[in-house]
Amino acid sequence: MSIAKHRRAIDRLDEQIVRMLNERTGHVLEIGRQKIAAGQEIYAPHRESTLLRRLCELNGQGPITNDSLTAIFREVMSSALSLQKRMTIAYLGPEATFTHQAAIRRFGHSLLYSPQKTIADVFGEVTKDRASYGVVPVENSTEGVVSHTLDMFMDSDLKIVAQILLPIEHCLVSRCKLSAVKRLYSHPQAFAQCRSWIRDHLPSVEFIESSSTTRAAIMASRERHAAAISSALAAEAHRLRILESGIQDNPDNTTRFLVLGRRCSPATGRDRTSVMFSLADKVGALHDMLRPLRQHRVNMTRIESRPSRRKAWEYCFFVDIEGHAENPKVARTLRKLGDHCALLKVLGSYPYGD
Repeated sequence: MSIAKHRRAIDRLDEQIVRMLNERTGHVLEIGRQKIAAGQEIYAPHRESTLLRRLCELNGQGPITNDSLTAIFREVMSSALSLQKRMTIAYLGPEATFTHQAAIRRFGHSLLYSPQKTIADVFGEVTKDRASYGVVPVENSTEGVVSHTLDMFMDSDLKIVAQILLPIEHCLVSRCKLSAVKRLYSHPQAFAQCRSWIRDHLPSVEFIESSSTTRAAIMASRERHAAAISSALAAEAHRLRILESGIQDNPDNTTRFLVLGRRCSPATGRDRTSVMFSLADKVGALHDMLRPLRQHRVNMTRIESRPSRRKAWEYCFFVDIEGHAENPKVARTLRKLGDHCALLKVLGSYPYGD
């Protein structure tokens, strides 16, 4: 076929795609009306997860990659969500932070986004119903847990309804050359994730901590001999040159983010449940707590401890297990866990993620 014939074929296919996208959106809007009438949540992470997995299976060998196909349908679903209901997503800001990028990766570009100064503010916006959902970081593959996020769950009734895994690529950005850099701005987590690179390339610069990597880019944009560790998106937003990209010490550096909401979604068959518990002050308490997991063959994927903030030397434990809280095996395990805990709180059951 000639180029002209290929283009005519593309035009015909585009006409079909537009018609079918509108037909699809019509069905989505009707589902939305029925959900609203029944008092159900519009956003359905379990349905989204199942749909995207099915699309990747249908895709087979492409030539469109599964990542590209997922990105296309993410925007299709984002547009449909925005038409069903006005939705605002609160996130740890400012704009162009990695949390902002994670939120867009999950919800697409069609919704409203509300940057917040602190993790507590994100929880507050969702709790007060000023935001439909919130997005906060919870752990990094290099530096571990974000303790403030875990602490917020102690007094919050919000649920984890989804998770987002975002590869993190740090860039050195500045208005000057690398040899002229005297001050380096960034968030403490970014400094830690780029520790070796900084030691090898900027051993004598002054470190100045900032509230976010985007804030660091803003500060670097205002000074002649300053640089920042930030995202490429933040560099573009504040007209900074990328001096070096991919400076994180771990090439597989990934941060896990949580989506906060009010209700957990149904099971998909590939789910994770997060729980928080405190133990009675007695010998072998933690061992007794772990026994039901082994008895029912429930896999624990993570455990963290945090001071309870209620009593000196009292700790809360945060545990992730495989399976949905409604799964009979998991439900039995949680009931037995409750027998050994002074407090047991299910933080959420949600699709396993990317």
